[in-house]
Amino acid sequence: MTPFEIGIEALLALLSISFVLCFVRLYLGPDVPDRTVAFDLIATHAVGLFALFAIRNDSYFLLDGALVTAMLGFLGTLMLARYLERKSKRFHDSE
Repeated sequence: MTPFEIGIEALLALLSISFVLCFVRLYLGPDVPDRTVAFDLIATHAVGLFALFAIRNDSYFLLDGALVTAMLGFLGTLMLARYLERKSKRFHDSE
């Protein structure tokens, strides 16, 4: 095993551990902004995992999955931010 392959495996392990910790933060909260940041981090970690698997397996088709995941993660975060903005606006208008 070359040092490059060892590095890829080490990065996959570290990114997987961090991925799980982000899921814990998403589950525990405690509020919606924390969960939004955790969701965005999960999407970013998924892109990184796709890229590392593509490098390790010499499969550039996985990079398409990384692009789709990045776009969906961004749109999900954007939609959640829009929801929070509207909810905040309704709360301030009722005062």
